[in-house]
Amino acid sequence: MAQDVHHSPLGKTTEYVAEYAPELLFPIPRAPKWHELGIDPQALPFVGVDLWNCYELSWLNDKGKPLVAIGEFAIPAHSPCIIESKSFKLYLNSLNQTRFASREALVEVLARDLSAAAGAPVAVRVRGLDEVAAEGVALPAGECLDDLDIAIDRYGPPDAGLLVCDRSRLVSETLYSHLLKSNCPVTGQPDWGTVVIDYAGPALNRAALLAYVVSLRMHGDFHEQCVERIYLDLKERLAPERLTVYARYVRRGGLDINPCRSTHAVSLDNRRLVRQ
Repeated sequence: MAQDVHHSPLGKTTEYVAEYAPELLFPIPRAPKWHELGIDPQALPFVGVDLWNCYELSWLNDKGKPLVAIGEFAIPAHSPCIIESKSFKLYLNSLNQTRFASREALVEVLARDLSAAAGAPVAVRVRGLDEVAAEGVALPAGECLDDLDIAIDRYGPPDAGLLVCDRSRLVSETLYSHLLKSNCPVTGQPDWGTVVIDYAGPALNRAALLAYVVSLRMHGDFHEQCVERIYLDLKERLAPERLTVYARYVRRGGLDINPCRSTHAVSLDNRRLVRQ
């Protein structure tokens, strides 16, 4: 059952449990933030997914030997709940001394528990270290905004009024910035990320877009909600033919969270970036 985030383990001293404990997962309903952003839960203005990568996944095989791998969890953007990240970490650590007959059995348990917490089917992949290492470190698609020599003096709250576009010039382009930062709404700790914006429509003023990204710098919200805010602000200002906003956040506690919101179904590159 979804609960208020202030009742979660986030920001509290917590003992780690080393044996299977699915009750540690703490769902947080999306609906209150959707209402705050003017989103109708019955008519979402986007499709998308929250891609979580876990670098601290370990369990015991049927002989008691520890195994390690990297987990990939895809939570659909329309799910009724997100999963609070510290509870997610605590749950994954509860697998450390738990025996599974096979990797497939582990995947089955992960998919069952995470789907129950999110309220929608969660896709799970458990990947070998060699497979992930072979993919290497990726660069975001598109052109980087970060070398623009501009003056900035707004660091919060997020200011959609900064966004400017040229309606006389239509473009199709992908832009990105490594300067995305927001703060955890409970602990105030910084969340660092890279945001990728792919769109077709009136040309965005790049300096204005970078200033807008920086205007989230002192904003308190979860990763998923920051991405939805960026998406909605761009959609309202641009009225684009297509739009995708994909954020790649720096990992914390062995987990990175990568929300994507789009006007259409997209294929995502989940190779980690250099800061992940």
